Amino acid sequence: MKNIITNPVLNKEFKLRFRSFKSFLGILFYLLAIGIIIVGFVFIESLSNTQGFFKPAQSRSIFIMLSFLQLALILFITPGLTAGVISSERERQTLNIMLTTTQSSASIILSKLISSISYLLLLIIASLPLYSFVFLFGGISPGQVLTTISFYIFTMIAFGSVGVMFSTLIRKTIVSMVTSYGVTLFMAGGTAFLTLIFMQLAMRYGYSGTPSSNPFVYFMAMLNPPIILLSTFEPEFTKEIATNSGINIPLWISYLISYTVIIIGAVFISIKKLRPNMKKG
Repeated sequence: MKNIITNPVLNKEFKLRFRSFKSFLGILFYLLAIGIIIVGFVFIESLSNTQGFFKPAQSRSIFIMLSFLQLALILFITPGLTAGVISSERERQTLNIMLTTTQSSASIILSKLISSISYLLLLIIASLPLYSFVFLFGGISPGQVLTTISFYIFTMIAFGSVGVMFSTLIRKTIVSMVTSYGVTLFMAGGTAFLTLIFMQLAMRYGYSGTPSSNPFVYFMAMLNPPIILLSTFEPEFTKEIATNSGINIPLWISYLISYTVIIIGAVFISIKKLRPNMKKG
């Protein structure tokens, strides 16, 4: 296990990614943008209130807004960071040199995955002090913050592994990125659209004014990260999904199970296809 996580490939990727001044400049502008959004939201809400107070319910609204903003960042940046890790090495003709080293395929793939999502993880961790600004007004528990951060990390690993898989299977970086972004767009937007369609069908074909059970509502919702994040804030939404689908299993459990299978499958395929023409012995 030590050889898989700590190896020259991972060390090289960390040095190349974090020695650049542009990386830390990006963190600076990101935190400035998030800070301006928070201060602007508080200022606008204070002006709209006749007493000039900022209520805990409004603080919860800030937290939900920041959570979805961070999730949009993850879904937008993760494919760009991971979809070219192997294909770019192939285009620079350095992949064959890397494969001649003593590093195993699993070590190379996991190193590329960890180094790719590390910068995005740094952005999330750097924004945690801004989340503490919300605690000044109340309305949010530390458990909700930890749950949201854990959800971010798991989602980054899931979509990062998919990006690495396409980077391994597809030779061209541009094609790999387009494919990764297409899959991400479908999982984030397409499944939400299908969930709404199936919910409307369940309500339309229900009898006696009650919606019929359509399990496809649940299957689409459990694959959609924004819906899962929304369900952690609004339990009533989860009840509505259960009513329309007839399935009472919590969405986050199915999300963890389904995306764990995706992570394992994507990493396994990447490891097997990294050396497709090489045989053991």
